[in-house]
Amino acid sequence: MENSGALESPLYAWHIAAGAKLADFGGWQMPIEYPKAIGDQGEIAAGGVLNEHQAVRSSVGIFDVSHLGKISVHGIGALAFLNKIFTNDLNRIGHGSAQYNLLCTQDGGVIDDLIVYRYDDEKFFIIPNAANCESVFQVLVAANDLGLTITNDHKKYGVLAIQGPKSDELLAAIGIKVDLDYMSFTEVDSMIICRTGYTGEYGYELIPLWNEALPLWNKLVSAVASLGGQVCGLGSRDTLRTEMGYPLHGHELSLSISPLQANAGWAVALAKGHMHGFQALMKEKSSGVTRISRGIKALDRGIPRAEMSLLNSSGAVVGVVTSGTFSPTLKVGIGLALISPEISYGAKLSIDIRGRICEVEVTKVPFVPSHVR
Repeated sequence: MENSGALESPLYAWHIAAGAKLADFGGWQMPIEYPKAIGDQGEIAAGGVLNEHQAVRSSVGIFDVSHLGKISVHGIGALAFLNKIFTNDLNRIGHGSAQYNLLCTQDGGVIDDLIVYRYDDEKFFIIPNAANCESVFQVLVAANDLGLTITNDHKKYGVLAIQGPKSDELLAAIGIKVDLDYMSFTEVDSMIICRTGYTGEYGYELIPLWNEALPLWNKLVSAVASLGGQVCGLGSRDTLRTEMGYPLHGHELSLSISPLQANAGWAVALAKGHMHGFQALMKEKSSGVTRISRGIKALDRGIPRAEMSLLNSSGAVVGVVTSGTFSPTLKVGIGLALISPEISYGAKLSIDIRGRICEVEVTKVPFVPSHVR
């Protein structure tokens, strides 16, 4: 398969051999879905986004997310340095914990949302989105006035996600037993294991060295079928995260969409008094947002899609869809949208889907219960 110079994960050849449908994710060729469930017994069940989604909700799924970025920050003063840049307060977490964070422009837009791993006050590991890793790295390097060691480790590590209620059973099946609270991490040999994920289910992210990712993946593949689980692509990862209302950079967050507009104000610790974009975010907090992210649920057979306009009963545009999909769990179309903050939950709006007007209801997220803990 021609990859047009795109970057490849350490499992790229495995995905090709498995017949995965591939697509570009931040410059990386990554699997969207697989034609069948894969295990020691060969073809054991149908694949595809809907089946892979269901495997995560009911059993366990494994994902290659090695396209995610990796940045290491070491040195005296690293804690204070990062806390002056990112929006959340790293003093809120202890050693061995991870935290959702954002890196903003001085105008309050979002360069990236990311996870920061705090080993101690002088050692941090950061997981940005694939397309934004270099941008995050350059911001950190430009701000580094302390002589910190900052390295772009994008292709030093792979990232494998294990998600679903049988995640512990799958780890045990390959000889790994850990006891971690949500958003905490540890190291086993040279591999980082963190109790987090992007699906709303109990799970882990394993971060092995690049050349150790494929052997680890093969072990997981051999074990996952016996638990009724499946190898999953990024198509189901997107339907899973949308059901949870999790933002995706480039959709719910962007250089023109602030954390407050994206309903991610809980990760903006304005009280600490400093961060990139502080003045802009303080001003927006004081004046109030002019648009805010909300969930929408179709009341008929329509499926919201990104960039569709939302209309009120008078036909006026009052918002825009930022993400939309069919919910395999609810069996209806769902989405996330930036809408006027005056529009309340329960309000009925309309979207034009290829000339057909469909009704949606503004609703709270998550659309389905969270089981991350």
